[in-house]
Amino acid sequence: MKYDLIVLGSGPGGYVAAIRASQLGMKVGVVEKAELGGICLNWGCIPTKALLKSAQVFEYLQHAADYGVSFDGEAKANLSDMVKRSRDVAAGMSKGIQFLFKKNKIDHIEGHGKVKPGKKVAVTGDDGKTKDYEASHIIIATGARSRQLDNLRQDGKKILGYRDAMVLEKQPESMVVVGSGAIGTEFAYFYNAIGTKVTLVEFMPNIIPVEDEEVSKQLERTFKKSKIKVMTNSSVESVDTKGKKCKVKVKTKKGEETIEADVVLSAVGIAPNTEEIGLEETGIKTEKGQIKVDEFYRTNVEGVYAIGDVTPGPALAHVASAEGIICVEKIAGGNPEPMDYNNVPGCTYCSPEVASVGYTEKAAKEAGYDLKIGKFPFSASGKASAAGAKEGFVKLIFDAKYGELLGAHMIGANVTEMIAEAVVARKLETTGHEMIKAVHPHPTMSEAIMEAAAAAYGEVIHM
Repeated sequence: MKYDLIVLGSGPGGYVAAIRASQLGMKVGVVEKAELGGICLNWGCIPTKALLKSAQVFEYLQHAADYGVSFDGEAKANLSDMVKRSRDVAAGMSKGIQFLFKKNKIDHIEGHGKVKPGKKVAVTGDDGKTKDYEASHIIIATGARSRQLDNLRQDGKKILGYRDAMVLEKQPESMVVVGSGAIGTEFAYFYNAIGTKVTLVEFMPNIIPVEDEEVSKQLERTFKKSKIKVMTNSSVESVDTKGKKCKVKVKTKKGEETIEADVVLSAVGIAPNTEEIGLEETGIKTEKGQIKVDEFYRTNVEGVYAIGDVTPGPALAHVASAEGIICVEKIAGGNPEPMDYNNVPGCTYCSPEVASVGYTEKAAKEAGYDLKIGKFPFSASGKASAAGAKEGFVKLIFDAKYGELLGAHMIGANVTEMIAEAVVARKLETTGHEMIKAVHPHPTMSEAIMEAAAAAYGEVIHM
């Protein structure tokens, strides 16, 4: 069977690329051996947010009296029910992708796909039989998996990967989380919120190390206040799983420390799924395990492209989706604008939430900019006070010379919903004064963006 485009992988890169290609008139097939929607919809972005919402509701119930609400009985966290709800949400989203495929006349080719020379894709089904397909263009969007370290070899029982942590049958009394990126931070918050004793170990000086330092320090203070033990400048040397509990040997600046815990969650990054997809056979070049591509995601092999976590760049669902759209629009003969990777928002959905885009203060200074920086705390926000969510702040970084918004950094309730304003502002090259004069609705959390801009120019009203 001949297609205009075959996509390997149905995650947020693959399925979005397929739909956009269909809209542009292409005959499209998507190879997927597991559930449609990939890791994001089934084992990542969506089900984890369902778990985090359950934790948030549990916290609301524990603090109901703070809002003048009382109820009989004690709020209890039932992990198995939370997991069931999370899996149901994921299943519903996956069915939604099935509907979109039918609507857009996209063929779902079930099995494991492998690129072959001559613009062919061999697909091996569950029955072990292989069938060849031809395509004018092939996009590799096979995503990534949890990274394995020799001293943190995941067994799914005592040393967990993120997929294991999402479907535990029994809530652990204690847990060590290794790595404080988005995955580690979100699971540390979730399990701590429902009553597990959590220790968070991070090799770098600050947790969520890619974020602005002030944001990192604020989250660390919040976590410590919530009784999460935070160990920065620390590394896990070994884990002894022979006894009833794991004995985790942690190297710190002050020496070695052994921590006992029921389970250990390894959240030390991801590894691209580039094995057994035909890279060697077709001569597709890689670097450090990732597929090398140009600004329109073309590999060195004509007609073969790669997007998402198998390529260099931020391993984020919205990045993969945007790359997929750019890629197929270029294939279709369009003139898409290459991705600006310095204007990609990052979000972490713990509580308080963290969101950012653009330069951190440190990076902006290193780039040689003279800065104007404005901060507005949510403690001065009327909406935040009314919502009982006064923790956190908005920090905006401007180029002092031209007023360009260089970076936005937020920590607080619902800031992952607010960061898009800063992304659009940077895309449109909006200045600080334009942001100040853009009327924001009152009372909203979003007013903090306007106020932070005003603070940078000495015009802040409510602080």
